[in-house]
Amino acid sequence: MAHNIPADGTLLPLMEEFYTIQGEGFNTGKAAYFIRLGGCDVGCHWCDVKESWDAELHPLTSADDIAEKADTFPGKAVVITGGEPLIYNMDYLTKKLQEKNILTFIETSGAYPLSGSWDWICLSPKKFKAPRPDITPFANELKVIVFNKSDFEWAEKYAETVSPTCKLYLQPEWSKSKEITPMIIDYVMANPKWEISLQTHKYLNIP
Repeated sequence: MAHNIPADGTLLPLMEEFYTIQGEGFNTGKAAYFIRLGGCDVGCHWCDVKESWDAELHPLTSADDIAEKADTFPGKAVVITGGEPLIYNMDYLTKKLQEKNILTFIETSGAYPLSGSWDWICLSPKKFKAPRPDITPFANELKVIVFNKSDFEWAEKYAETVSPTCKLYLQPEWSKSKEITPMIIDYVMANPKWEISLQTHKYLNIP
């Protein structure tokens, strides 16, 4: 990360922000303001936002401004995603959002230390850079992207590390969903502690 990003998280590399309907996981169907930060070194080959990987491509933006803008929308929930948002210190931004009574949600691979104050933590572990064991107990939702058959066994490994109340989701990787979705359906019926998550925003044709 060559940007001089302040350690206190008051400036963050903002790739995009948009108001939409959450498309996947536990909070599907709810209005939310998405804040996508640039910067990721996890490097999933099927990532659908590879342009988020290089933080230098995205302007350093004041966390105060991000929070102010988020507050102008009727849906008082913010999803911070990336890239990998936990590369940065999230304490300041989440404090500013929560001062405005905005719920704070994060989507993270768990590969970096946890910072920030969160109403909902969606952990989406990646094989390319495993989550830290000190993060998995805090996950409210474990969302595993299934790209091939071996991912089921891998998903079970992480299901053992989260809390008993954590929601468990299997989500087909979009480009292989025709092939993978029937496997997930069978798996969830045989292992009902899991639920299926679909990228409904792709069907709705929204961001």
